[in-house]
Amino acid sequence: MVLAGLSPARRRLVVALLAVLVVAAAGIAAVLVVPRLTGPEADRTAPAAEQTPGPVLLVPGYGGSTGSLQVLADRLTATGRDATVVAVPDGGTGDMTASAEALGTAVDDALARTGAGSVDVVGYSAGGVIARLWAADGGADQARRVVTLGSPHHGTTLADLAAGVLPAECPQACQQLTTTSDLLAGLNAGDETPEGPDWVSVWTTADQTVTPPDSAELAGALDLTVQSVCADSRVTHGQLPTDAVVQGIVLAQLATGPPVPLGPGDCARLRQG
Repeated sequence: MVLAGLSPARRRLVVALLAVLVVAAAGIAAVLVVPRLTGPEADRTAPAAEQTPGPVLLVPGYGGSTGSLQVLADRLTATGRDATVVAVPDGGTGDMTASAEALGTAVDDALARTGAGSVDVVGYSAGGVIARLWAADGGADQARRVVTLGSPHHGTTLADLAAGVLPAECPQACQQLTTTSDLLAGLNAGDETPEGPDWVSVWTTADQTVTPPDSAELAGALDLTVQSVCADSRVTHGQLPTDAVVQGIVLAQLATGPPVPLGPGDCARLRQG
């Protein structure tokens, strides 16, 4: 009735204004009705590329041996993952920053080859320190997840002993893994787990190479001892990449979604492979 008394031009203007108000009200209602997601829930709304696992790069430790890691890489490949063991320079005994650069090159190659948006990195023993050096130098922007296996993040007294008693038999990487090394002091200053990837540290309380074993703890990471999953496990440092339980832990951490806390209820399943 009100509109009927208006001229055609004024009637059109009022109708247009009403339409604008209806659209604006609908927008406000949507904001009020749909909850905003924060924290882990917000992460699930991230682009699919950030949640889709890309290639896996496995980094060997001191000495550079790739054999045991190849066993883990083969198991990853059997599940459909693209898995590559990275060759580190100087047999893994030279400057660890050079090994981190080699990892960076391997990551670039893997991303170019697969077209993926990110990589997962598994660092065994000193390879975990190499992965951290790479991440701290910008690699964190390329990683979805970083998993370390029995890595001496805070040094090992075994390297201290070698450096003190037989310094000629303790090359640069050995020196960099002492509990007082400048490299580790710099790496551990501030944030031990740079923002970007999810971090997981897996280690064994029976480790006699990384001493004390809890040197493998990494602030800000999901921290898992093998014994927190299988209490009777006596897996040693050298057995970490080939042990069925450890391999199961790694596969669970590299799956789609956030890192997975595991416990005694998972032991039997993981032991079956």
